[in-house]
Amino acid sequence: MIVAERGGFIPEGVEYDRTNGRILTGSLSEGSILEIHPDGRVSTVIADPDLVSSVGIEVDEVRDRLLVANSDRAAFDGSSAGQAELAVYDLTSGERIALVDLAAAVTNPPDDAAYFANDVAVADDGTVYVTDTMLNAVYQVTRDYEASLLHRFDDQAGGPNGIEVHPAGYLLVARGEELWKIPVRDPSSAAAVTLPAAIPGGDGIVWSAGRLAIVSNSDSRVVALTSTDDWSTAEVAGVATFETPATTAAVIGDDVYVVHPTFEGDDPPSVSRVTFQ
Repeated sequence: MIVAERGGFIPEGVEYDRTNGRILTGSLSEGSILEIHPDGRVSTVIADPDLVSSVGIEVDEVRDRLLVANSDRAAFDGSSAGQAELAVYDLTSGERIALVDLAAAVTNPPDDAAYFANDVAVADDGTVYVTDTMLNAVYQVTRDYEASLLHRFDDQAGGPNGIEVHPAGYLLVARGEELWKIPVRDPSSAAAVTLPAAIPGGDGIVWSAGRLAIVSNSDSRVVALTSTDDWSTAEVAGVATFETPATTAAVIGDDVYVVHPTFEGDDPPSVSRVTFQ
């Protein structure tokens, strides 16, 4: 476990930058992208005044990019309609490459529409996908940074949260206690993956050692899943538990590390390696 030297920045998203060998987090309260060093030091990697609440982050080593879901946590208390943006930075220099207004891609939104870009995933061809928990939607962003609304759910299963891309051409998305499969070429055929049991509080998801690991922020555990039928159904391949609630995960080698933010109070957040049983 690595305990940060200070609190207050609320790191909801975490990622491992293999290129530069560093653990990166977002910040719900400060917006900045931060590095948590092995000794607990916290240093700023990206300080962009346009980052309000940086949530999910994704390292795209192939293209030397850092992808950031930029939101506004004030949307959750109703004091703001929120926002949904994709911020893109040079992974090494931190220079901003693009800032994409995802919400602008929504045609004829309802008057009471609210937005919260939550998590980010990138496909092999460089296309980026972003979940919007409050709009109940998933955006698609091309390599030229053109955004479109890929899919909007019309049920109440839960706002989409963690997202990963499967090389076979579909997305896997955590929604409440469910996992959904969204074919990119036919998003209207999106369907829930049949699980052996519900996974309440599904938050960040990552691929690790051929398994899909889902962080349950309400049950303080990570559930690793596998599938033998192209993710129509899934089986539990392992479960890791911990005491302090966590939100998202990063993969370092074959290990899964989760981030434990502190949403209230001054206790510092931490990052810890989990062990599957």
